[in-house]
Amino acid sequence: MSDINPEFESSSSFNTLNTDVTESILSHLPIPSLVRFTLVSKLWRSIITSLPPPPSSSSPWLFLFGIHNTCSFHNQSFAFDPLSNSWLRLPSSSSSSDHLVGSDRFLFTTAPRFSFSPILKPNWRFTSPVRFPRINPLLSVFTARSGSSKLILVGGSSRIGGLVDIEERLAVQIYDPVIDSWELCTPLPADFRSGQDHQTLTSALFRRRFYVFDNYSYFISSFCLDSYTWSDVQTLKPPGLSFAFLNSCNGMLVLGGMCGFSFNLWRIEEGSMEFSEIAVMPEDLLFGLVDNEDDEEEDSNKFRSLKCVGSGNLVYVFNDDCHKKFPACVCEIGGENGKCSWRRVPRLPSPVNKFHKVVSFCSTVSISDVFHPEDAQIGGLIRV
Repeated sequence: MSDINPEFESSSSFNTLNTDVTESILSHLPIPSLVRFTLVSKLWRSIITSLPPPPSSSSPWLFLFGIHNTCSFHNQSFAFDPLSNSWLRLPSSSSSSDHLVGSDRFLFTTAPRFSFSPILKPNWRFTSPVRFPRINPLLSVFTARSGSSKLILVGGSSRIGGLVDIEERLAVQIYDPVIDSWELCTPLPADFRSGQDHQTLTSALFRRRFYVFDNYSYFISSFCLDSYTWSDVQTLKPPGLSFAFLNSCNGMLVLGGMCGFSFNLWRIEEGSMEFSEIAVMPEDLLFGLVDNEDDEEEDSNKFRSLKCVGSGNLVYVFNDDCHKKFPACVCEIGGENGKCSWRRVPRLPSPVNKFHKVVSFCSTVSISDVFHPEDAQIGGLIRV
């Protein structure tokens, strides 16, 4: 019988593996597993916390924040990890503002003061005053030619004395965290002013352009992040489209929306704005997202509560009606054999009640977001 402790022998044998091999094995695991494995040994923790950030094509997480309308103590936060196919409970957002927006590993409050924080390790920082304070703006983080990260803020509404100020609803503002300053840029084309509500706008960041699509007029235009100018306004409307959401996924500009009783995904060509269908949600998944107890004649209105967000190689479609358990499904674009595949997302661990405003978005996440919040540089929006 060997005098060597079997547990020690196993550990020693594993530690003799080439570090590169160990890193390669661990890099294929979902983040929840990596977090647990950091407890195995100092070597494993060192390897795991030094793993490089995932590529932009990695499977993004879906984040859900339920903001309670009277007490931030009752806020709820969840994240869905597609690799482990499970929901994770997150520490509730400490922000008392219900004007919450998410983008690229960060949370933002847009009113009453503008601030931002890493998603997984809240550490709120206020910016200098916004030129035109906004409620529900379009927002995205982008990398400038200098290599630093900046923030673009488009549209939204401001409220003065309970009235909506429409004079500056087309404003475009860019924040530079290095100098903590907002720059006022060329506004959104006047064609978008005809929309009934600022919430009809949806956007996507794609190949150094910030695209804006209007569900009311079906107009689309893009803002060049180098010249700070807008492209000509064009029309984008697949036949039968009632509403849609613009996303950037898997190296494509993707439009996801309802056509009658069908939820479709289309690839949009730059310049021409021509579209081609790439996926249709299976009917059982679609009707699983809505309440089927109503009369059939009212079915078309029930789909209005559906939302669509996409990033990396995934597109999530969900129902953010606060009275429901957040039913959702996900489509992997260009997965096995280059085809699109749909699947249902598991139910939330606990329901988001009717007193919550729901904020949802998706973002890629790396292990550094869990262990190194300082890397999401507190002086700006810079990531390692």
